[in-house]
Amino acid sequence: MDKTQLTEATASKAAGDGGDRTLNSEAVGAVLDAVFGTVEHPGSIAEALRRGETVTAGAFGSFHTEGDTATFRPGNALAEYLGKTPR
Repeated sequence: MDKTQLTEATASKAAGDGGDRTLNSEAVGAVLDAVFGTVEHPGSIAEALRRGETVTAGAFGSFHTEGDTATFRPGNALAEYLGKTPR
């Protein structure tokens, strides 16, 4: 899944079951850029990691640094979901 697909999927998910988007793709893309960053501008996660902080995203998992490397540790909910048999 590339960024465009992630943006579209997230905008659709934000609409819920009603089908009417409450966020447009441009707004979702701007949020993804703010959180994860771009080549030109670091996102919120990168800035926190540079300060030596751990970023926890609920049951999804956490980002932290080990030396000069950013790492991701999946949370329990994500690990459990990924361990399920595909449909």
